[in-house]
Amino acid sequence: MVATDPTLLDAAQVARDLETDARNGLTSEEAARRLAVHGPNRLAAAPPVPAWRKLLGQFADPLIYLLLVAIVVSVVAWWLEGAEGLPIEAIVIATIVLANGVLGFVQERQAERAVAALQRMAAPTAHVVRDGTPRHVAASELVPGDVLLLAEGDTVSADGRLETAASLMVAEAALTGESEPVLKDPVPLPAPAGIGDRFDMVFAGTAVTRGRGRAIVTATGMGTEMGRIATLLEQTQPERTPLQREIDVLGRWLGIAVIVIAVVVVGAVLLTSDITGLGDLVDVLLLGVSLAVAAVPEGLPAILTVVLALGVQRMAVQRAIVKKLSSVETLGSASVIGSDKTGTLTRNEMTIVRIATRSGTVEVTGSGYRPEGQVLADGAPIEAGPLHGEVRAVLSGGSLANDAVLLNQAGSWTVQGDPTEAAFLVAERKLGTTE
Repeated sequence: MVATDPTLLDAAQVARDLETDARNGLTSEEAARRLAVHGPNRLAAAPPVPAWRKLLGQFADPLIYLLLVAIVVSVVAWWLEGAEGLPIEAIVIATIVLANGVLGFVQERQAERAVAALQRMAAPTAHVVRDGTPRHVAASELVPGDVLLLAEGDTVSADGRLETAASLMVAEAALTGESEPVLKDPVPLPAPAGIGDRFDMVFAGTAVTRGRGRAIVTATGMGTEMGRIATLLEQTQPERTPLQREIDVLGRWLGIAVIVIAVVVVGAVLLTSDITGLGDLVDVLLLGVSLAVAAVPEGLPAILTVVLALGVQRMAVQRAIVKKLSSVETLGSASVIGSDKTGTLTRNEMTIVRIATRSGTVEVTGSGYRPEGQVLADGAPIEAGPLHGEVRAVLSGGSLANDAVLLNQAGSWTVQGDPTEAAFLVAERKLGTTE
């Protein structure tokens, strides 16, 4: 590990401290050894909550508490009345409470499984130099000393000290709150600085908006700046949603109202009736209890759960997964959502679809990185002539001023490098000027 602040050191010194080769990177064997020592490059996750605790958590609601009290009171009243037949009212309330809890539990379990499946499908990768060769590896396999290759559109997977940078700009709003991308420079800093002023460093969780560069990984996992933020977040208690707070208030007021009703009714009957024995007193108490139980809205929790579950299902149809039912109400309260869509709402693939030159405009068919498609002029394949020559010059120029590599691996076309630059390589092949 780097003993001194890497921002104050020359990149070559950082490489020596980390015992790595800034040109050829680590060997596969050394990377595996360091992975075993430092662990995976991922933020520590909270211990999984057992299923039984998640099920019990569905009943942690003031209204549910009120219904549980109503069940107990109904059973006691049924027993005092002679325990004849079945305590129908208690059974009905218990069935509603249990169905409410099971419905919420099942819905959240399904959402958790869907999220876990998406995380496995969308596992992030990093572009590194290993054994002297650029390659893509799982971001979780990055280790200190790895040489990280950065290009426009990439997400930085670990903290690193820049070795080279060409017009490299990185959006660091996730760490600093600054909306404008930061221009990076590998020159060492003269003195220690805050995160926003560490121009010779890149940080995990940030995004490259322009340019390219190489960085030597200095920290992974919980050792990154993002990991320090995650540590602070673990100490933060989650806030209840507006709907949950309203239900809490409603539950408290209903509880108070139920007690007041029981006390008032029992008191009024005792004052106005001729109570001659214990049996009469029990009848009066049962009357007050019955009115109190009747005042509890047994169906309200179930209705809320069903409504929220329907909201979750409607969002699932639109391919939006919600892990907690209460989050549906929170999302419904949002008016504006800001998101970096690159690689999140899109596939992080760029495709050239139209080229305009002095002689005219052509359409390029096909999408993605598979070089299958045509270059059409007025709906027909482009023929030799001035327009063809101009289009060829545009695509050839974009392909030559380019660091991307187009690869065909077992019939699947992928790229290494900037998606925009890769689009030129694909379009040039569609034109038929390269193989």
